Amino acid sequence: MPDTHAQTPFLLPAIDLRGGRVVRLLQGDYSRQTTYGDDPLDQAKAFEDAGATWLHVVDLDGARTGRMIHAKQIEQVCSQTRLKVEVGGGIRSEGAIDAMLGVGVNRAVIGTAALRNWDWFEGLMGNPTYRGRLVLGLDARDGRIATDGWEQTSDQRAVDIARKVSPFPLAAIVYTDIATDGTMEGPNLEQTRAVAECTDVPVVASGGVGSLDHLRALRGLPIQGAIVGRALYEGALTIEDALTAFEK
Repeated sequence: MPDTHAQTPFLLPAIDLRGGRVVRLLQGDYSRQTTYGDDPLDQAKAFEDAGATWLHVVDLDGARTGRMIHAKQIEQVCSQTRLKVEVGGGIRSEGAIDAMLGVGVNRAVIGTAALRNWDWFEGLMGNPTYRGRLVLGLDARDGRIATDGWEQTSDQRAVDIARKVSPFPLAAIVYTDIATDGTMEGPNLEQTRAVAECTDVPVVASGGVGSLDHLRALRGLPIQGAIVGRALYEGALTIEDALTAFEK
C-alpha cells in the first residue's frame, strides 16, 4: 500500500448545500438540518481567507434527486476563489462530470452512480481526461455502504469496494462514517484505518471531527486528507488551528 505520509495530508473544510444555503445534517438525516448561512461563496471565501487551500462541497439536493441542483453556486466558488474544489452529490453521468470539471472543479465525487452501475463507473477509468480527477464516495453505516443521500443501506462492505478499486486511477476515496457525521464526537478511526490500509487509492476521512485531538488522531492514519464541517461552523475549531494540527 502507498505511504501516504510521504506527502503532508490536507484539510478540506466542507460546505453542504441545500436549497441554496449552507447547512449540515446530523448523521445524514435530512430532517435534522442546521442552517449556517445563505451565501456559499461568502463561506468559501472565509475559509480561503483563513488559510484553507481545499474545499469539499456536497450538493445535498443533488444527492437526493440524482441531478446537480447547485451548479451555479459551485461555479461561483470555483471562479471567485483560488480554492481547489472537490464536489459530490448528484454526479451520476459523464455529462455531470464534464460540467463540473468544465467550471473549474478539481475533483468530482461519484458515489451512488458508481455503486449502482459499476460497469459504467469502471469504464470511466479508461478516459484519460478523468485520470486523477474522479473520487469514489464510500458512505457507510457500520462499515456497510449507504446510497441515495444515505437513505438506502446495502450489504456491500466499504473495505471490499476499496480493495476492488485499488488499481483504478482515482484521485481518492472519500470514506464517510455516517454514524459519526455531524456529531463532533470523534471519527471512526478503526473503520477509516481499515479502508485506508486495504487499497492503493488515497483515502480522505469524513465524519465526526470535533476537536484538535480528533484531527491529530486522524493525522496518525495513512490518509490523504480529512473533511471537517460542523466543528468549524459551531466554533469548536478554527481553520487556523485545524491546519496547524493536521497539516503541519
